[in-house]
Amino acid sequence: MATNDSKVWFITGISRGLGRELAKAVLARGGGVVGTTRDGKSDLAAPAGALHVLPLELTDAERIPQVVKQAHALHGRLDVVVNNAGYGLLGAIEEATAEEARHVFDVNFFGPLHVVQAALPFLRAQRRGHIVNITSIAGLAPMAGSGLYAAAKCALEGLSLSLAQEVAPLGLKVTLVEPGAFRTDFLSQHSRRETRGHIEDYATTAGAVVQYLGKISGKQLGDPALGAKAIVDAVMTEAPPLQLVLGTDALRRTRERMGILGSELDRWEAVTKSTDLTGPEAAGALRPA
Repeated sequence: MATNDSKVWFITGISRGLGRELAKAVLARGGGVVGTTRDGKSDLAAPAGALHVLPLELTDAERIPQVVKQAHALHGRLDVVVNNAGYGLLGAIEEATAEEARHVFDVNFFGPLHVVQAALPFLRAQRRGHIVNITSIAGLAPMAGSGLYAAAKCALEGLSLSLAQEVAPLGLKVTLVEPGAFRTDFLSQHSRRETRGHIEDYATTAGAVVQYLGKISGKQLGDPALGAKAIVDAVMTEAPPLQLVLGTDALRRTRERMGILGSELDRWEAVTKSTDLTGPEAAGALRPA
């Protein structure tokens, strides 16, 4: 049983990968974990009462509030809510079917959205709590070949950045975690999905990236145990980050994207400013804060 001095973590997707390592890291520090897997089972070792596993499919929007309520009832509180579960859809955007596009959003965006909405009433009542949404470097610096996955993660980024401002006065914190390539089975055939369609015109762009990602599966530089430790360390600090980029590859891609954006802003600054009203009409204009 989690003590008053330890945190209770609700973590989706603890069967493998970063979610599993995160659950292990929390348990190792004496925290309590309520985790979810598709079948409600886990082989993680834990002291009696420290680990509870609940079955959950993130596409089951009606069940998510029930599971979150059940998780809260186990310890009478939730301190950290982690949206971790997800999968990657690889392939050119034009190649994706409507069904594939909807499903990747259902799991990677709408699932986390429903978890957040279900958890917020409990966190608001407590006037404390921390929401951790694990997105991806794809949400900050997308590559060809993962456009729909990146779109879902970008949506979760936007939601989280807005949410952080909404809940800050209530004593709640939000952290976005943007991992690069970690040595999990995320890129393996067990976890990733590819679009059913294949268009030859995209062979040198999206196709090349998909092939590359297949080749690095099992050879990624990121250590998931160290990634989990970094997340727990960040949550435990008095001033946790709003955005936490993990991995040197993710850092490089983020800085490259920031550099491109900065250059574009400088190059087009005059055009950007030219769209404002001028003269008497501008006098009464309301400007954003």
